[in-house]
Amino acid sequence: MHKDSVKNFAVNARRKLIDSVSQKAYGLGISIDEIKEVEQIPNGSRIKINNDYVYLTDIETEHRERLIDQIQYKGYEQVVEEVAYTWFNRIIAIRFMELNDYLPTRVRVLSSEEENKVEPDAVTQALELIEDLRLDREKIYNYQDNNDTEGLFKYIFIKQCNALGKIMPVMFEKIQDYTELLLPDNLLVEGSVIRDLISDIEEEAFKEQVEIIGWLYQYYISEKKDGVFAGLKKNKKITKENIPAATQLFTPDWIVKYMVENSLGRLWLEGHHDEELKSSWKYYLEEAEQEPDVEKELEKIREESKKLSPEDITVLDPAMGSGHILVYAFDVLYQIYLSVGYSEREIPRLILEKNLYGLDIDDRAGQLAYFALIMKARSYSRRLFKEIEKSPIELNVCAIQESNEISEKDIEYFADGDEDLKNDVEYLVEVFTDAKEYGSILEVEQVDFLKIENKINSIEINSINLFNKDSIKNLINIVPILIKQAKLMTSKYNICITNPPYMGFGSMNIDLSNYIKINYKESKNDLYAVFIEKSTRYSLNYVAMITQHTWMFVMGFEKLRKNILNNYNIQSMIHLGSKAFEEISGEVVQTCSFVIRNNNNIKLSTFIRLTDFDSSKEKQYKYISLNRNLYSSYRFNNVDIKNFYEIEGVPLAYWLDSKYIDAFKYGEKLKNVSDLKTGLSTMDNNRFLRYWYEVNNNNIGYNVKSIEESVKSNKKWFNYIKGGLNRKWYGNRELVVNWYNDGQEIRKKAKGASGGRIVSTEYYFKESLTWSYISSDTFAMRYNPVGSIFDSIGTSCFVKDSKDIYYLQGFLNSKIAYEMLKVLAPTMAFNPGSVGKLPIIKNYKEYDNINKYVKHNINIARNNWDSFETSLDFKKHPIIEFKTNNIENSFKNWSDFAEKQFNQLKSNEEELNRIFIDIYGLQDELTPEVEDKDITIRKADRDREMKSFISYAVGCMMGRYSLDEEGLVFAGGEFDINRYKTFKADKDAIIPITDMEYFEDDIVSRFVEFVKVMFGKETLEENLNYIADTECFKRKANETSRDCLRRYFLKGFMEDHLKVYQKRPIYWMFDSGKQNGFKALIYMHRYDENMVAKVRADYLHVLQRKYESEINRLDNDINSEILSTKEKTVAKKRKEKIQKQLAECKQYDQVIAHVAHQRIAIDLDDGVKVNYQKFQGVEVPQGDGKKDLKQDLLFKVKM
Repeated sequence: MHKDSVKNFAVNARRKLIDSVSQKAYGLGISIDEIKEVEQIPNGSRIKINNDYVYLTDIETEHRERLIDQIQYKGYEQVVEEVAYTWFNRIIAIRFMELNDYLPTRVRVLSSEEENKVEPDAVTQALELIEDLRLDREKIYNYQDNNDTEGLFKYIFIKQCNALGKIMPVMFEKIQDYTELLLPDNLLVEGSVIRDLISDIEEEAFKEQVEIIGWLYQYYISEKKDGVFAGLKKNKKITKENIPAATQLFTPDWIVKYMVENSLGRLWLEGHHDEELKSSWKYYLEEAEQEPDVEKELEKIREESKKLSPEDITVLDPAMGSGHILVYAFDVLYQIYLSVGYSEREIPRLILEKNLYGLDIDDRAGQLAYFALIMKARSYSRRLFKEIEKSPIELNVCAIQESNEISEKDIEYFADGDEDLKNDVEYLVEVFTDAKEYGSILEVEQVDFLKIENKINSIEINSINLFNKDSIKNLINIVPILIKQAKLMTSKYNICITNPPYMGFGSMNIDLSNYIKINYKESKNDLYAVFIEKSTRYSLNYVAMITQHTWMFVMGFEKLRKNILNNYNIQSMIHLGSKAFEEISGEVVQTCSFVIRNNNNIKLSTFIRLTDFDSSKEKQYKYISLNRNLYSSYRFNNVDIKNFYEIEGVPLAYWLDSKYIDAFKYGEKLKNVSDLKTGLSTMDNNRFLRYWYEVNNNNIGYNVKSIEESVKSNKKWFNYIKGGLNRKWYGNRELVVNWYNDGQEIRKKAKGASGGRIVSTEYYFKESLTWSYISSDTFAMRYNPVGSIFDSIGTSCFVKDSKDIYYLQGFLNSKIAYEMLKVLAPTMAFNPGSVGKLPIIKNYKEYDNINKYVKHNINIARNNWDSFETSLDFKKHPIIEFKTNNIENSFKNWSDFAEKQFNQLKSNEEELNRIFIDIYGLQDELTPEVEDKDITIRKADRDREMKSFISYAVGCMMGRYSLDEEGLVFAGGEFDINRYKTFKADKDAIIPITDMEYFEDDIVSRFVEFVKVMFGKETLEENLNYIADTECFKRKANETSRDCLRRYFLKGFMEDHLKVYQKRPIYWMFDSGKQNGFKALIYMHRYDENMVAKVRADYLHVLQRKYESEINRLDNDINSEILSTKEKTVAKKRKEKIQKQLAECKQYDQVIAHVAHQRIAIDLDDGVKVNYQKFQGVEVPQGDGKKDLKQDLLFKVKM
């Protein structure tokens, strides 16, 4: 099956059907915006649409009224969606049946058996179908005489659906309502849904594979699912109409087989030993050798199971979707029946009527599951359809319906004074009000179903007075459905198997979340966990599920874990991890599949660990191999659940051996030797946080030791720790927070604000260890010296005894801590509660040794961090720090040093791992080696270093840095030109960038001068060539080094600057547009109100005059009698380009003049985002009724 083709078809089919159904509704005077009134006429009605009349018969008018009722009840879009998927379901159902030769007529309805024949066989052979489909011969002749193939096809298609309704009424209920009114036109034209279905999905995909129904179901609603998740990002809760789309996920076939074979199959084999049957189930997990007391308990179970006959077994899927699990359960049950001598002819009906049960909130899923089961039964019995026509089958699957349309008055009339009957019906109506909100997790009690059914059967519609007829009709239609679903939901089942919906508590709407809080206290954090709890209530013997794996570990599910461990037995579990579902990439959905036995006397379990395998296929193959090998390192037999209780929170850490368990048992918890805290939540980061390089450096308070000192300093900005990249030992120090006067502004904002927290202030500015709350990589603990405030996701560890700080950091950055955090924080959300459970075993003999390595690591990481200009403590560029006679050798020196540092850090980390592995006694579990990818400092990189060298040179030009002083020289305050002697800073901090050397001090000239000052005149060309030849600059053939650099400044410098400074540029580029007519860099920290006018007068206007002079010179060349034709052609092209640049400059001059006259001031404390926007989207009035000129003054940046 080509799933891409299936997906493309299903997604496009939904769009086309919704559009077509909407068009049909419009033709009935119904749209999302209005419903037109009808005008009654003899024998029908008419509707005026676009000055024409549409005529309807009485029946069509009645159906239109029913459509309007549904729209008013459910909404226009929901009704259109339902009609579209109803036709989609029927189309794919008929396609499945015609390709498997299941249609009773044996004639294809949608396609032809003849290759390349567009006209369906049913249209060609219409006259032969008269008897089977009850066609009207005259109508066929009329369609044929009028060459109306479309009309004939639609007629036959509806008749075929009606005929199938006798066999499968749930899938093909008789078409006589508004659904037929909205059947799309042009069903056979090129690009129609039917033509796409035939051409896009190969026929083999449908042959004997009911699985394709599930994939079509998933893909059909995939766009809607995307829309729902986009809404979640905007804090929109998931409504009941969108729950199916948001939560549907088709279960991989092999996992379905694991669940069914190890629950249903195991139940049967426990009492009916059958090696042949067992050997046919390749996902059946053999029991490992058991302890005598466990074996004794299993023997009791076997004795009970012997009493079961196949007809006794009941299997429920409470979230059945398209029926994938029930379909495979059918296969297994068929084998079971055969194994004890039932005849092949009787088995399918017995399975459908006695064994299989299913519930779902999605009507469409209900239809498809019903259809899939009938098709599975048909694959085993050619006579099934004829038997059903003689004796209809009612399947025990249903889409849960609501009782909202039944009124109190309806109930009163129905009960007719019988209080018990009234109470029972009232209860059903009450419990199923908004039932699609809750589905099969509803807690339903039994009532006197038989009494209600008898009352319904006794009513004769024709004897009811006209006034009450509609009410009673409505009640008679709905109440039997409520009874059926109530019976299903109040029953117990031998087996409950499902892939439940996944939905976090925060995504639930208020009704669902309130219901779950009351009825499912142990599992309320996610809907899938609620289904675990509910499934155990449904089940008599086994529960089998695939769910997210968070319930195994996360604190919020501790009560659920204890409930399972205390009252049930996890018979087996496959820990799948990420990528178990082909359709989901990345680490988002991490899963486990398990079988729970309803027996609390057995305390041993089997676990299979497949988390290391990167695809569903790899996991499948590994599982099969492990099933044959009882003693693999990936298989954990006879895991004693008592071990789980040794770890706080009772995580299902099945893979940990006794040494790990002992560490948790005897080690001192991290939370007891330190205070683990989340910090400040500002409520408005855009207002209160800045990158340190945005603001006036003189307003930043460095190395502050306390809140009191911060107040006395009178500074506004202070270092702020907020998570960041996965980096160990030291780093991620880029932000500052407005904590002026003890957070005066933040405290004012926090009053009464929701979500904002000013907490843990007693720890502000203290030495700590800090880590990122969320990480997709390893756990990384960084040393944070005195002087910082920390964020709610810049979680921090404040060590109680200062001499422990390096020991703890060494342990927390070790392999052991990370392995333990896989248990304590499997979702990679490293909250203080989880991290605080880590067990600390102190070995004082190793303190000095560990401290030495940790301090060295901090120093290495700090030096590496500070080698980048975005560090607070940046001193000088590495090329200059390791300077020799030329840039090439200087880079090599830096590269060699960085490589040594990298290797030293790796060696140190491995030595620390070795020490802690010895301390914890885990020599048999872990090795000390560290992979290069897990070392979090950076090696030298020529592309990066050459770009950063250019950036540093620009900083020297602007006066940010000086070759005469280390570190930051100017970032606010009074500028002192005397601090720049070796290389002069630009006197006005305006540096033009042009495509030719129009200014003596343009950016290329200044950069060349910088390189010459640094390395001397003798090696200048060599150095410029080395820079230009760096791969990232993509030097062209015959391009000089200066031209290459000029091209980079014109087209690449700002993009790189934005990346390094995280879209908060400190160098701003005046930019006239695509023609590169005018560009100039300024330094934000040296900006004043006169700068824009200065740029205009001293640079833009000068450049315009130079362009005009250059055009005159080129005119002379073009008219010259001396120059060659080729030279003249070059001159013409150059002139055309300059003319465009000049025109661009003249337009830009209007913009820059408009801004210059405003003398805009900026406040560095407002940050780049606010200040930069003051110069963007400038609107210049043009007068004479012309449209305003709107243009950005500066290089366009999305912030």
